[in-house]
Amino acid sequence: MSLQQAAQLLQQGQLQQAIVAYQRVLQTQPRSADAWYNLGYLLRRTGNASGALDAYAQALLCGATSPEQIHLNRAALYSDHLHQEAAALRELDLALRCRPDYAPALLNLGNLHEELGARDQAITAYCRLVALVDTDAATHALQLQATARLLHLEPPTHAEDVRLLTLGQAVSAPNQDPELVASLLHALAHAYDRLGLHARAFDAASAGNRHAHAQARRYDPLRTQQHFDHIAKVFAAAGDATTPLPQVAEHDTVSPIFICGMFRSGSTLIEQALSRHPCIAAGGELDALPRLVAQSLSPFPQAAHALPAQTLAQLATRYRQRVAAAVPEQARLRYITDKRPDNFQLIGLIKQLFPAARIVHTRRHPLDNGLSIFMQQLNPHGFGYAGRLENIGHFYAHYQRLMEHWLSLYPDSIHTFDYDAFVAAPEPTLRALLDFLQLPWEPDCLDFHLAGGAVRTASYWQVRRPLHADASGRWRHYAAQLSPLRAALAQAGMTLAD
Repeated sequence: MSLQQAAQLLQQGQLQQAIVAYQRVLQTQPRSADAWYNLGYLLRRTGNASGALDAYAQALLCGATSPEQIHLNRAALYSDHLHQEAAALRELDLALRCRPDYAPALLNLGNLHEELGARDQAITAYCRLVALVDTDAATHALQLQATARLLHLEPPTHAEDVRLLTLGQAVSAPNQDPELVASLLHALAHAYDRLGLHARAFDAASAGNRHAHAQARRYDPLRTQQHFDHIAKVFAAAGDATTPLPQVAEHDTVSPIFICGMFRSGSTLIEQALSRHPCIAAGGELDALPRLVAQSLSPFPQAAHALPAQTLAQLATRYRQRVAAAVPEQARLRYITDKRPDNFQLIGLIKQLFPAARIVHTRRHPLDNGLSIFMQQLNPHGFGYAGRLENIGHFYAHYQRLMEHWLSLYPDSIHTFDYDAFVAAPEPTLRALLDFLQLPWEPDCLDFHLAGGAVRTASYWQVRRPLHADASGRWRHYAAQLSPLRAALAQAGMTLAD
């Protein structure tokens, strides 16, 4: 097996065959830095984070020509896959020692500091990136992204802020990458929103969504409706899960708490609050369950119909193994949170895998929820509905209908946590949730903004602040613009209380 043959397999997308090919190459060429690097890339692509780290380390030992890029890749593995932020910071530092002006490392360093709540360090990293001179087009694009983040970290006090002007000029420049333009427009939308310039904020978000969704497949309302209906049909009965939830014994293994609902409905906030309890660890937005479904239950939900007990047991074991790898168990833990909002589609499967599972359903006012989705840059390939208000309303209505189905099947297993109720009455709302989880009251949960660890969602700065009511009722500033959302919800029979 030659390097060229292995490279051809990689180019053809035959990942497993390419892995075997590079391993064979390395048996005869153990000092090939390129082979080690490509093996690391392939192992990363296939989810083998520890193997990828080892391969990248070997590439460095063999004198790879771009060590800063390898350290950047290792940082991403430590941060995104293994949740080892300190190791990720060390790798980014090594990348910048190799090349102090390495723009991708500076941007990633700023991002990681933001996730960790280290505002000043994030600002320093972004400013270093923005200050680079004589940059090429790729680096200039990263500088614009850093400027957008600085706009969020150090909000403007007036509409003539030079950063607003810089981003405004950038989005108007010809031949810009649509994804970059969408990102900058959403940054402008957030800045204008903070300035109280709501019409300009909405216009910027609308333009950002048009750019982001221009090349994506259009949202198909009928397909969404049929998919959700099919899920409800496959999981039409509760089966054994209708029995009362057992008391959790002290010696039981750590159990998952599934936090799900619409995106932007308060799931990060409640996970941070729960993570302050000594019996709970925050798992974050895990992909363990969706990955299992994609690998073993495709097409879903058809492939999940009438699964035998042995298959369910195997899937449950694989899920626990993935979660254990992502969140090492700690003493005194009873629960680990799995905060993946779109797992609301998988509640029937969850209850088959874990009949005693606790599920926290997050909810907020539909207009606030819809506005937050519209104003946030979301991947158009995963959130096809997010670019148009009427599509958000359609998706929300069918999400709500599916949740009503689950609640009818598993009323004792699902606790609806209302974001707006939490803002209005924090302690009683949180006490009710802890009672549902059969846990004692813990006042530290109210100080969720003091929780440590990284937050890898768009809410990472909101949850670093004490509880506030800024986002509850925010839709009123945009009441006129939200008429398509309200109309779509009304068409689905949803009556909204102001």
